Amino acid sequence: MVQEEPKVSAKARYSVVEAASLLGVHRSTLLRYVKSGKLHFNVRTATSRRYFTGAEILRLWRASY
Repeated sequence: MVQEEPKVSAKARYSVVEAASLLGVHRSTLLRYVKSGKLHFNVRTATSRRYFTGAEILRLWRASY
């Protein structure tokens, strides 16, 4: 995980790949965080794709440091 706080907007939506890149981890690691309950995602109703809010990304980053 990156040492500097990710530069994200709290209300913005980020895809799995974008969130993994911002945190400096592989996308499979990000999904492992979801399975363990450390990270929560939302689902776009039109496309059924997962996304993370900036606030959720920051919450995970702050919990790890």
